[in-house]
Amino acid sequence: MVEHGLSERRACCVVRLARSSLYYRPVPRDDTAVIEAVQAYIAINPRHGFGLQHDSFRLREAPWGKTMLWRVYCQLKLNLPRRGKKRLPERIKQPLVAGALPNDTWSCDFMADALWSGRRFRTFNVLDEYNREALRIEVDTSLPATRVVRALNELIELRGKPSRLRLDNGPELVSQVLAQWAKDNQVELMFTQPGKPTQNAYIERFNRSYRTEVLDCNVFESLAEVRSRTEDWLHRYNHERPMRPWARFHLSHIACKNTPTLYF
Repeated sequence: MVEHGLSERRACCVVRLARSSLYYRPVPRDDTAVIEAVQAYIAINPRHGFGLQHDSFRLREAPWGKTMLWRVYCQLKLNLPRRGKKRLPERIKQPLVAGALPNDTWSCDFMADALWSGRRFRTFNVLDEYNREALRIEVDTSLPATRVVRALNELIELRGKPSRLRLDNGPELVSQVLAQWAKDNQVELMFTQPGKPTQNAYIERFNRSYRTEVLDCNVFESLAEVRSRTEDWLHRYNHERPMRPWARFHLSHIACKNTPTLYF
């Protein structure tokens, strides 16, 4: 305005400045009372958001409007999402150690699939943890606890009695029938924690092989076909399957009683 002799209106138009902004003078604000009120409210109601807080102040006829409350609310950084702490119990890791001898520990688990007709069937898988040998896969539409006990008795007649059974918490495995069988045969039942399949990792890894190489690769029309394909695959799994280098290293350390341990 001074250098070029322009009017006030023309100068504001050239620099694109509103004339009201030219005469604006900031008014000092004292938000101490609002800040104290908001902090006192949050201390009593820490889970309330801005909406509940504003409604509470309106009911108490506070002299502050919604705009002022929101400005102070943001200055205090209360508009950021507050995430509660995820409190988990302390998890004590336990080593997952395979048996040092054959028939020391057997791992057991169930699987499910369906025939071409849609009829569902289940399998009861048993694995020796010492050498990862698949001992038995029982196939039927229903496998109650009595059928599980019968399959285990047949295995004992062929291979001998195990010292321990590693199981999950399925209804057939936590039944009184299996508990009484274990007591009569002096077999320890080791149950995994719910939602912790890694505590039975050996049988879970075997289940994956059985799923991908048998159940997912074939279309079955009858249970007899499932049993036939399963028996053929079991023989190839136990006698013709090449052993990985890490498995040979692991079994050699077991023989030397220097077993590397896995933790879950």
